Amino acid sequence: MSPSLLPAVYAASSHTALRFPDRSFSYEQLAAAAGRIAAQIDGASRVAVWATPSLHASVGTVAALLAGVPAVPVNPRGGERELAHVVADSVPAAVLAAPDDELPEPLAGLPRVDVHLDEAEPDEGGAAWSPPHEPPAESAALIVYTSGTTGPPKGVVLSRRAVASSLDALADAWAWSDADVLVHALPLFHVHGLILGVLGPLRLGGTLRHLGAFTTEAVAEALREGGTMLFGVPTMYHRLAEACAEDRESASALAGARLLVSGSAPLPLTDHRRIAEATGRGVVERYGMTETLMNTSVRADGEPRPGTVGPPLRDVDLRLVDEAGERLPEDPELVGEVQVRGPNLFTEYLNRPDATADAFDGGWFRTGDMATRDADGCVRLVGRKATDLIKSGGYKIGAGEIENVLLSHEGVAEAAVTGEPDADLGERVVAWIVPADAEAPPAGTELVALVAEQLAPHKRPREVRFLSALPRNDMGKVLKRELAKGEEEVSAG
Repeated sequence: MSPSLLPAVYAASSHTALRFPDRSFSYEQLAAAAGRIAAQIDGASRVAVWATPSLHASVGTVAALLAGVPAVPVNPRGGERELAHVVADSVPAAVLAAPDDELPEPLAGLPRVDVHLDEAEPDEGGAAWSPPHEPPAESAALIVYTSGTTGPPKGVVLSRRAVASSLDALADAWAWSDADVLVHALPLFHVHGLILGVLGPLRLGGTLRHLGAFTTEAVAEALREGGTMLFGVPTMYHRLAEACAEDRESASALAGARLLVSGSAPLPLTDHRRIAEATGRGVVERYGMTETLMNTSVRADGEPRPGTVGPPLRDVDLRLVDEAGERLPEDPELVGEVQVRGPNLFTEYLNRPDATADAFDGGWFRTGDMATRDADGCVRLVGRKATDLIKSGGYKIGAGEIENVLLSHEGVAEAAVTGEPDADLGERVVAWIVPADAEAPPAGTELVALVAEQLAPHKRPREVRFLSALPRNDMGKVLKRELAKGEEEVSAG
């Protein structure tokens, strides 16, 4: 690829770059609008971007990248305390927002640069502004804040090198090109929706069609109208699986896509199977995180691998280590922590040198994710070390495989598995269930027996608790630390 991060924007062609429900931009229009904003912020230390799912946020981010100014995407659904922390920690020189956006107090005091879309026509002779040279590859492109589940959100500094490397590796794995039209409805304040979902198409010269908001009908329409790729999270694919089972047109639309990609959380095997049966097309899973961007992916030209996130991407080294930090041998039965190294890694946590140092084992980043590795190198995620690895009766148990068994029961709509302290076992396995029919939930003893029948007996839940809904974040990940707040409880004994 070009050493430029966004070569297609500089080319400023008439090809459609960004399409949102209310408006589309060609590359020529994008270069003009973003170039004018880049000229206004040139030389700034960093800028915040009010990251609504909009053309304005996309243009603002591109403007910052053209100017070589680190962009800080800000979650428009963040609470005031979280927003105040992000502003105080990153100290942006300005905030980029749509002219009619009302900004909350923590951002309202910043100098404001309005992103005008009505100035998208290029001046005579081409785009309005371009930097005198491409910023250095190691300079910061974005500062993306973590979810803050274990403390205040940390600002993850991502270099232009890391962004380019990860997107190029995905292009290799997915045969992603300028001919592709990517469809998604993801938020634009973190890696999945913004870096993969907006910058990915723009780096390759393709098209993004953002739906604004997710509905199964909007997805089907966009794919019928020329969409070739779909990005989604498991909750979206679960709803698509249900739609495909009831509607042949939805199934036909998904079948027409070149690639279906799920990320941000594991896709249950039941939904893999339902979509494959309805469409004849498998869903590709990939694995990454804010600090590493993308680490692994099932390849578009490979065999479907439900339940795995594929082998390491090009230029990514990956190893599994035991509790002592020793590298595990290649054995699909051994569970270890995933550590990675490569050009996809972040530079540092902003203002947190101690946290940065603690995150690495030599040159290897400690992901905190637990996994096994198949004989062919494909990674099977077990879950987060802190919440999904359960140590019970001397065994290490992964929550994910138990969840997949529970989801195979027709009376289970959603399932999550956690570990809780137990005087005898160390930890006991607890299953949290959202029943398909709240008036007639499955018996807890029946679910326990199902797990004991399909997995080793020590993996069976010792308690089954029913809830009306599982707590989830904006990307559909179950917030397992919040599950203890569930009120309705049924013990399976």
